[in-house]
Amino acid sequence: MINVLYIIIAAGLGYLWGAIPFGYLYVKKVKGVDLTTVGSGRTGGTNSFRAAGLKVGLVTVFSDVFKGAMSVILARWIFGSFVNDVWLPWILVTAGVFSVIGHNWSIFLDWRGGAGTGPNVGWATAVWWPVFLIGAVVMSAMLRFVGIASVASLTMAAIIPITFAGLYLAGVPGYDNTLAYIVGGIAAALVVTWSLRPNIKRLLTGQERVVGPRAKKMKKAEKVN
Repeated sequence: MINVLYIIIAAGLGYLWGAIPFGYLYVKKVKGVDLTTVGSGRTGGTNSFRAAGLKVGLVTVFSDVFKGAMSVILARWIFGSFVNDVWLPWILVTAGVFSVIGHNWSIFLDWRGGAGTGPNVGWATAVWWPVFLIGAVVMSAMLRFVGIASVASLTMAAIIPITFAGLYLAGVPGYDNTLAYIVGGIAAALVVTWSLRPNIKRLLTGQERVVGPRAKKMKKAEKVN
């Protein structure tokens, strides 16, 4: 019973970290604009870039990754010394998944927020650090060559549980004795996917916004034609 209480505390901790609307705060500071009224209305890196430029967008991305990671780091610091190895992974992933929920439905923004990709990569990075490198490569490549932020987010959301499943099946020490990280990855992916429902609908109808280098190429092609 006491371990369930720890999980509830971890959920609250993760949610509050995730709910800090860094993108909203940065754009408000730099441009004096309410980010929830710009573009998609989300508070993540893509919309921050749209509202205030590349620098603010990148700072937002790293801040969102940071808060996802911190939710797990703090949970490990608080509970790691007295919770056994069976329960600790579940506590950590609870903090991580709830950081994604807090980011997407922030209590500080009337339950508005982002799509959850930053904190999703962040909490997974705190569990297994190479996830950050995987995320940097995948997101950069997807945004450059596909040019659709929602596709990049959905792809990364799928890669995280697949990565943890690979670690589990490969028998990597620390990851082969619990299903917590796989379950956490799936849960976070479902949260991200749920938040991207409008984008998925636009993808299916070919109306989703294209950004980055591909968008520039498309504009040039339109001018030529």
